[in-house]
Parts: sequence; C-alpha cells; structure tokens
Amino acid sequence: MIFCTLQMRRIMKKQEELMKYVGSMQQVAYVRPLIYTEGRSTQLRAYDVKNGPMQFQVMCDKALDVSQLSYGGVNINFLSKPGLQGRNQYDTNGDEAVRSIMGGLFFTSGVENICAPCRIHGVDYPMHGRMRTTPAEHVGADACWKNGDYELSVSGEMREAALFGENMVLRRRISTIYGTKTLTVSDEFVNEGFREEPLMLLYHINLGYPFLDEHTRLYIHTKKVTPRDEQAAGHEERYDRMDAPRDNEPEYVFIHDIMDQEGGRNEVLAVNEPLGLGLRLSYSMKNLPYFMEWKSVASGDYVIGLEPANSSVYGRPWHEERQSVHLLPPFATERNELTFTVLDGENEIKEAVSRFEAAGQDQPG
Repeated sequence: MIFCTLQMRRIMKKQEELMKYVGSMQQVAYVRPLIYTEGRSTQLRAYDVKNGPMQFQVMCDKALDVSQLSYGGVNINFLSKPGLQGRNQYDTNGDEAVRSIMGGLFFTSGVENICAPCRIHGVDYPMHGRMRTTPAEHVGADACWKNGDYELSVSGEMREAALFGENMVLRRRISTIYGTKTLTVSDEFVNEGFREEPLMLLYHINLGYPFLDEHTRLYIHTKKVTPRDEQAAGHEERYDRMDAPRDNEPEYVFIHDIMDQEGGRNEVLAVNEPLGLGLRLSYSMKNLPYFMEWKSVASGDYVIGLEPANSSVYGRPWHEERQSVHLLPPFATERNELTFTVLDGENEIKEAVSRFEAAGQDQPG
C-alpha cells in the first residue's frame, strides 16, 4: 500500500494547484450513477464513488447502504453467496432473508425489528427488518469544491410505512472528501406519525476477504464478552482473532459490554498487518449503546460483522418481554453518524493501535 500512501500525499493540494495537473476532476474522483443489467441485480440502481484509491458503491434501491468498499484495488467487505441483488418478493418473509442478505460494507437492520424473525400478537416481524430492502426517494449526488475541499456525496430518504400503521423516515447522506480515506454516514430518523413507534436499529458492518483472513485482528474496547448461545460458547476468548476457514462451522455471535469512552464515541479497529491495511469505525454511543460481533469462519461464509445498535441481538421478543423497546415519539428526530477510515501502511496502523491502547489505559479499573 506504499503507492497509495504516496498518492494520497500528492493529492492533498489546494484547488488551484491540483487543477494544474488534471483536465477534469473525474480523473481522480467522481460520483457516477449505475444501473446493473444482469441476474438478481437487474435494474438495481446505485452510485459508484471514487475518491483517489478509495472506491465504494451506494445502493439507491437498498436504503443507500454501501455494498462494496475497496482501497488500492483491495476489497474490504464481505459479499454473501447470493451476491449483488435488488429487492425480492421473499426479502421480508421470515427466514427467507438469508437468501437476500448481501452483506456489503454495511446494511441497515431495523426499524421495527432486528435480528431473528418473530411473530408477536399476530404480527410478523421479518429478519433484520424491512429498512434494508427499502428503495430511496429524492436521491441526489454531488461532487464539488466547498471551502477548499472537494466533497463527494450521495443522499436520499427511505420511508417505512403502512396504512393505519407506522410512518418512519430515514434521511441518509454518504459523503467523503477527496484526499482523505474516510467515508461518513449521516443518518436522521424521523417519526412522521401521530403515535410513538419502535426504532430498533443495528448497523450490520461486514468485513471480508482479502482484507479478512487469519491475520486479521480486532481491537474493541470491551469489558466483557458474552456468547449469545451454545454454538458461540467456548469461542469468546478468540473474539479478536480471525481463524482460517473450516467447512460447515457454525456462526458465533458475541455480545460486548463496551467501556465508557471519552466524548461518548466508540472506536473499533480491524487490522491486517501483513496486508498493510486497517479499518477504523467510529460512532457515538449515545443512541447506539449495544455492540455485537458476528464471526463466521465457515468455508464460503467467511465474515466478521461489527454491529453497533440501540437494541439487543435477541431482537424484539426480548425487548417486548422487558418492556424496553426503544421508541421514538411523534415527529421526534434521532441522529447517528458513523465514520469508516482506511488505515494505510505500517505507520498508520501502529499509530491507530497505540491510540486505541492509550484510550483503554485511561479507563478506571
């Protein structure tokens, strides 16, 4: 990744200096609309965003989730066996969701339910909710100079609504600045109905090969790691290490009790030192106090999921039983911001790990 590091240094120029070297900014950075034309992805709309050596795709027809992220040509995220696809008639029918969940850098899980499908008082709540398959409206994209920065962005809104039911809106903006290695997700959830509504939310962030292999290590500010079930029990000691693939190995899910962080922000690192790449996730815990980890070393389903959330991995039934479902009052707004930053090379990785360790030493006890 040394070439990418040098390239990033060179592009940190002011507009007047940079424009001497390029005829069009699209030589080095762009936002381009795409329409896929084959297989399950037919007619799926997206935006391809290139920021120097960093490139990602934003899915217009799937909640503006980011389906792929690469840096210097190296893929960072997981893509599941069904592959890239649009909305299907079975997306929200119970366990059938496993046939449509793509993975991607992240997908939005919610808003009436997260995790396992369930039926409560005669109402069906699909696996990971409906938001992840909701097409965006009022979609727009831009790439322009603002106060000396060349900003690339995609924005739009998704509505989860029903006759005589909820009217929940997610307004989302995905942005990045040319010359940086950071992607920012800015979300605004609004209840446009006249009764309080559940706002159950989990950001399902998925790491995959070649960024993810047996050399990948996680850094999580965790006080305690609890296995979700018997399958995960006994594997929690290696929550921070990835293993080589094993045929037909069951998935493990771990629940983390995150330490209080200065400023209320949590940072998680995923690092592959031999590859010379890392990824830092940063977000506020104010509205996302839960954090889960999904680890699958199964051959063909090789993935680690990082899952900041406002609800437990046990889903809606668990919260209903405890009368703890997170609710949003009528016309109230709740905001979240997540940033993904690529770490390029040995020096950046060492600096990030040192900062992580120093933050942990500052905690009481």
